[in-house]
Amino acid sequence: MKKLFAALILSVLPVASFAAAVNVQLDKVDIDLTDKAALQDGLRTFSNYCMGCHSAKFQRYERVANDLGIPDEVMMDNIVFSDAKIGDHMNIGMQPADAKVWFGAAPPDLTLVARVRGEDWLYSYLRSFYEDPSRPLGANNTVFPNVGMPNVMADLQGRQVIGCKQVQVVEDGKKIYDPLTGTPVTHEACDQLTVLPNTGSQSEAEFDETVKNLVTFLSYSANPVKLESQRIGTYVLLFLAFFFVFAYLLKREYWKDVH
Repeated sequence: MKKLFAALILSVLPVASFAAAVNVQLDKVDIDLTDKAALQDGLRTFSNYCMGCHSAKFQRYERVANDLGIPDEVMMDNIVFSDAKIGDHMNIGMQPADAKVWFGAAPPDLTLVARVRGEDWLYSYLRSFYEDPSRPLGANNTVFPNVGMPNVMADLQGRQVIGCKQVQVVEDGKKIYDPLTGTPVTHEACDQLTVLPNTGSQSEAEFDETVKNLVTFLSYSANPVKLESQRIGTYVLLFLAFFFVFAYLLKREYWKDVH
């Protein structure tokens, strides 16, 4: 009994520690797993910007190609940059021991990251890197402070810095205005992110779309059968509703003479 109790406590600790770490307002993102174009763009971004350090070892190239409607030859020519075969898992060449020496810790596998962290967390995190010369890799993150990861998409987003600026006061989700003048009530906030103009290859809207598509792919990767499960679940519910009608009529027929 004591061993069982200890196991339960240990299983809860990672969840509790993760919940405690989330102390920032996350941006909401609307993910559409039926959008094949978004999934394909997210896969391309994942291959170009993530797979240098992060694997997706529980996925196979062939399964991804089939699910996303990508011909095998296109997948091999544009996504697979190693000697891997179409049926191989999406592993990387970097060895965990080497990664630990270079980065302090081996970069985690990202197959299930959307399930562990959540879509809103990923979307906010990937857009919240900023320049920080005090960090070993020159970047920090407001969602995950002191993260040991560089801003790998800085060439797309541009140089993002953190600083102070006047922002409107919001209470209970409502913007506050001066009752006499009607002007917005502001205060100085020193955790505001700003992208320096003309330092990235994408506009703010374009970069947000790129990140959204990347999160869409990671969400698919974490649960490739989600849409199929939802489809089957719908059929099951319809069957149960249809069966209930006949079950009720049969029950009424059996019990109609019982007083």
